[in-house]
Amino acid sequence: MTDAKSVDQVESVRGNGRGGQFWYMYAVTPAGSVPLPEDLRGVGGGRPRVLRAGGLAAVMSPVPAADFAAEPLAAHLEDLRWLEETARGHQRVVDGLVPVATCVLPLRLATVCEDADGIRRLLAANRERFTSAVERLDGRAEWGVKVSADLSPPAGAGEPAPRTGRDYLRQRSRRRSASDEGWRQAEADARAVHEALARAAERSRLHPPQDARLSGEPGRNLVNGAYLVPRADEREFCALVGRLAGRLTTPVLSLTGPWAPYSFIEQEEQEEGQEQEQQEREPTA
Repeated sequence: MTDAKSVDQVESVRGNGRGGQFWYMYAVTPAGSVPLPEDLRGVGGGRPRVLRAGGLAAVMSPVPAADFAAEPLAAHLEDLRWLEETARGHQRVVDGLVPVATCVLPLRLATVCEDADGIRRLLAANRERFTSAVERLDGRAEWGVKVSADLSPPAGAGEPAPRTGRDYLRQRSRRRSASDEGWRQAEADARAVHEALARAAERSRLHPPQDARLSGEPGRNLVNGAYLVPRADEREFCALVGRLAGRLTTPVLSLTGPWAPYSFIEQEEQEEGQEQEQQEREPTA
């Protein structure tokens, strides 16, 4: 029987769980002390707990098997409101771990085990890649930096109304040239920000620009960067961000973090490991 599943392996969970409950898993950390905040609550309001095995620790909380067994979970995954609530509970715990754990390896949404033995087997089956990730990421956190610009002045700003068609065409040509030059400068400024931060960080990654319709932020996203920073260097990194922001004229810089190092966990390695684990645990019947 398969003991663990992720959002794209719904069929792998079988059974009712002991006592009618499963264990929802949020993250893996080093096995050192993880002092969970007393008021931290996860999915469904469950209080997170820690299970340690072989140098690793799994952070999880109890959830009802009636919601997280294969069939009900498959139905829930079609419910956007349920997904949003579950994702919020998941993120609360991961965010709550960042200040108290030296390394946080978030697990994918809706990863569950039937019992404690299942959690131990999951840790054992993935020990090599979890340990490798901890070695690369321990004592580090992810910081996000976005650089955006809005170069769309009101039509006709600063110019008299055109009297003729020729005047209109000339004005439009001037505006287009000014806009093109403005965007070239803004993009150059944004590249300079990323290059400076990449030099200061241990690792960096550029994500695709965010769509303003999704982010709710005005203008065009020019840099959507993630930066892996040792905890000892965070204050210096944040100070550098502040100095760079002060030098910008048109672009606007925003900083978020510290986060669990989502952008620096090798996703391909995780997916390969989960596929191998699935094959090894499938019942032979």
